[in-house]
Amino acid sequence: MSSASPPDSTKFSAPIDLRRVRELFADPARIAESGFLRREIAGRMHERLQLVKIAPAQVLDAGCGEGADLAPLHQHFPEARIIGIDGAQAMLAQAAADDAAAHSSLNRMLARWLPASMRGRGAAAPDLVCADFGRLPLAPVSVDLIWSNLALHWHPQPDQVFAEWRRVLKVDGLLMFSCFGPDTLRELRSAMAAGGQGDARVLPFVDMHDFGDMLVNAGFSTPVMDMETLTVTYESVDKLIADVRALGGNPLATRMRGLLGRDAWRRSVDALESLRREGRMPLTFEVIYGHAFRPAPRTTASGEAIIRFDPRRKH
Repeated sequence: MSSASPPDSTKFSAPIDLRRVRELFADPARIAESGFLRREIAGRMHERLQLVKIAPAQVLDAGCGEGADLAPLHQHFPEARIIGIDGAQAMLAQAAADDAAAHSSLNRMLARWLPASMRGRGAAAPDLVCADFGRLPLAPVSVDLIWSNLALHWHPQPDQVFAEWRRVLKVDGLLMFSCFGPDTLRELRSAMAAGGQGDARVLPFVDMHDFGDMLVNAGFSTPVMDMETLTVTYESVDKLIADVRALGGNPLATRMRGLLGRDAWRRSVDALESLRREGRMPLTFEVIYGHAFRPAPRTTASGEAIIRFDPRRKH
């Protein structure tokens, strides 16, 4: 990822420090605690993907993290080249290690049950690249499908990310993504406010309708936006906070650097405890899903209009 922060004039930017994002995702073991939520949302994305009839030659997982979606994408599109891009090198190293372990296990099983002539060459390893998914090291018009699960909200300029994703997509290529919406962590946001912290300790999220506008402005056609609310319940405040940190924590450049004072922390804990129902505290996640296609260009590179003429067939 780029280390430079975006200008404050960008309409849809949150003051996210990209260097801090890399630091927060530098420990795959810490992030793994929140894997249950990413897997649940990935499963729902795959259900949506089943409804789209495409046969991509190249698939990009933008913000692939530890690579949990790479194998399912390959299973869905076995003939496609799979590319994983993430800004945290440690997450990519984990993805490479997991892929190697999976192939080793498969090879051992095949060696046990099949003769060498029947084993085949196996699936190709995904290409893993450390980069800012808003500045892709890919050629224009080179990817058929961009998949991005719970990654877009970690970037300070999603409008520019969409423009970059459109740049690398082929005509009629598909973008499919998920991210958190503004109602996410609302209980924690209220609890921090009760402790006198406001929004300084909780990341803000972009509204679904703003994402739709951004997609249109970036040149995508007929974007489809959807939203659902998931609620996770917790037995303890400590576990709730641990899961929020495992999801990535707070990368805001404006975040509070120090610890909460004892009294402020107690007020925040009391606010969370007041939400208990049947012994458990809720935490809300607003999940936004979006997909859109890159349309055929309407003008040439020099600005001339492209007019398509399809003559009628004679009967």
